[in-house]
Amino acid sequence: MKVLHVLQGYYPTIGGTEWLFQRISEELVSRYGDEVTVFTTNCYNVEGFFTPALKRFPTGWQEINGVKVRRFPVLSRVSRSLWKLQQLAYLYHMPGNQYLRAWAHGPVVPGLKRAIKDYPADVIVASSFPLLHMYTALQAARQSQRPCVYQGALHPEDDWGFNRPMIYKAIRGVDRYISNTEYEANFIISRCADPERVHVVGVGVSPELFEGIDQNAAKTRYGLQGGPVIGFIGQVAAQKISMLVDAMPDVWKRIPSARLLIAGARTTYASELDRITKQWPAAFRKNTHLIYNFSEEEKPWLFNACDVFAYPSAWESFGIAFIEAWAAGKPVIGCRRGAVPWVINAGVDGLLVDYGRPETLSAAILLLLENPGLAADLGKAGRQKTLANYTWKVIVDHFREVYQQAIEDQQHQQRP
Repeated sequence: MKVLHVLQGYYPTIGGTEWLFQRISEELVSRYGDEVTVFTTNCYNVEGFFTPALKRFPTGWQEINGVKVRRFPVLSRVSRSLWKLQQLAYLYHMPGNQYLRAWAHGPVVPGLKRAIKDYPADVIVASSFPLLHMYTALQAARQSQRPCVYQGALHPEDDWGFNRPMIYKAIRGVDRYISNTEYEANFIISRCADPERVHVVGVGVSPELFEGIDQNAAKTRYGLQGGPVIGFIGQVAAQKISMLVDAMPDVWKRIPSARLLIAGARTTYASELDRITKQWPAAFRKNTHLIYNFSEEEKPWLFNACDVFAYPSAWESFGIAFIEAWAAGKPVIGCRRGAVPWVINAGVDGLLVDYGRPETLSAAILLLLENPGLAADLGKAGRQKTLANYTWKVIVDHFREVYQQAIEDQQHQQRP
């Protein structure tokens, strides 16, 4: 099978979608002998799509673990020029504001459609909305009469990003749609899709990488000795971290020795996070550890250093960090919002709290820290669920089945 993945970013960029498709691409090559190519941007993260000053990767071709990767230049100045206009258009509900939002967010990639049309692939796969390359991939697939599969990764609670009829019109045009959860699948089916074309797959993890790491050694590695560790490991963004930042002072009032660990790729929000934490009392600052731009090899150590994993995001299409924490046997806390309640079984393998209410998060953190037996039981149940449902073998097999079905659909339609 010849597969073309069209993505916003690819290794060594850091992010859930980037990691998901790196593993899918490499597993398809190594296990099945498929030919996998990735068309992606030269940006380190989505902020580069509309921020011209940010660092870029070199453009052109390279091979990474058997996967052919081509990075295209992004015209971020085009998107930046539309940023204020799209804000006004969205605020005042002006006609066509969804298109302005799409172009302002980007990525604007000249030559991408032509490259997709000309590339000899059996199936074209794109992820993730609301980014502009999703439409480009579908248009190129249709014009070259090849099947297109979406892995949409929708966050319906994000009105700015996903309240766009153009998204659902595009989904109606694809051959197959891969959703991360039943929540996303039900949403898509209710809006625009035939249930037979929607597949719930999810994301994966390598549990063996998280095994055999001593927690005390992991804490020592990052200077986290002396108290329980509340960890956040993921995208450093306001909608994912701010509630945890607001909750921690109440945790420290009860448990002054608690450590806060925040780790992820450095983003523009990281500067704001640095500013906030520098204003904290000295005792709070001493127990706050910010780790940016860590390598993939560090991730199992970071998760194993945690006593509680808190990921209070405003919206997630899944939350790959939850299963990474479970792979390390850690109890998790998420928000009762979006797809997360379809990932965490509250009271069985984690806890759910109300988004926007930091007092509920601090209470959940304290409950787990003060009841280690409960924390251990939740972490154990989460690990068992991960081993049963979210290993890469299970996930990649499902992805490939959907790709094959899309190819067969197209072949059936083209028969006389």
